[in-house]
Amino acid sequence: MATLLLLPGDGIGPEVCAEVRRVAAALVPSLVVEEAIYGGASYDAHGTPLTDEVRDRALASDAVLMGAVGGPKWADAPRHLRPEAGLLNLRKAMNVYANLRPAYCFEALAGASSLKTELVSGLDIMFVRELVGGVYFGEPRGIDVLPDGQKKGYDTALYTTSEIERAGRVAFELARGRKNKVHSAEKSNVMESGLLWKQVITELHAREYPDVELEHILADNCAMQLVRAPKQFDVIVTDNLFGDILSDAAAMLTGSLGMLPSAAIGDPNKPGLYEPIHGSAPDIAGKGLANPLAAILSFEMALRWSLKEVEAADRLLAAVKGALDSGARTRDLGGELTTVQMGDAVLCRI
Repeated sequence: MATLLLLPGDGIGPEVCAEVRRVAAALVPSLVVEEAIYGGASYDAHGTPLTDEVRDRALASDAVLMGAVGGPKWADAPRHLRPEAGLLNLRKAMNVYANLRPAYCFEALAGASSLKTELVSGLDIMFVRELVGGVYFGEPRGIDVLPDGQKKGYDTALYTTSEIERAGRVAFELARGRKNKVHSAEKSNVMESGLLWKQVITELHAREYPDVELEHILADNCAMQLVRAPKQFDVIVTDNLFGDILSDAAAMLTGSLGMLPSAAIGDPNKPGLYEPIHGSAPDIAGKGLANPLAAILSFEMALRWSLKEVEAADRLLAAVKGALDSGARTRDLGGELTTVQMGDAVLCRI
């Protein structure tokens, strides 16, 4: 039997993961759902955001779904022990190098976007963000004290050919099943790592994917185009830093961060890591106000990409759409439903 490891984490994470557990029980009763402590909660209990035991359980699972990590409570913890460090370390340990972040606008929510309805109606973008390299992991990094007493902070944006190629292959393969178009976003005009990115993607395209349309775009122009004419994009492949920023910006085109799932995948037959892209939202944690749909849709991606339950994934996506079409809304979407009530709205359509 397949195993899903839930890592509820911090803030609203436990609340939205509870709804995932209910949906999983109703939709795929044979799925074994386990749970482990993680993030700030793990730091409080064990002095580390990710224990070796939890890391090993994640590697032995078929899929891992995380709720959220972090919050002001742990702001003064050493950087390597902050909840976010646990997430970075888990991504690295699982070698989930391709982060899939869909920016999909449900028709019922087109009016909730900050952009005009005609700009976002029918929006369907897939970001492929390289996830275990770049400036978040590059060495050297640090904060040094200079002889005159000033401080100098530095990070290294570092990529190898193989790291770029494997992210590029995921993007091109995805595009073949969509509209067959890839935008590659970088800053080749000012960054050596960006120039290498452009060169490697160009060569990979010519060698293995000449049937897919490829367009290079500077990351700052990509940000502008996302709010000018977002429907021009199909698949966007980019590095770790720009992928983080651009996909978060695109998330708001869809109406709410509470709607956006993500998948982090690596080599075939290895477990994927799934997570809603909203934060831990400590201001509403424990109040039953969080929108669980991003977590539920992250489970939909886990069903599709790791658990090989495509039919169940289709049913769940249809259930979410049906709930929204019926007017089900949490407060972030302008409604009054609680976290559990939104879960109920999905469950009654499964």
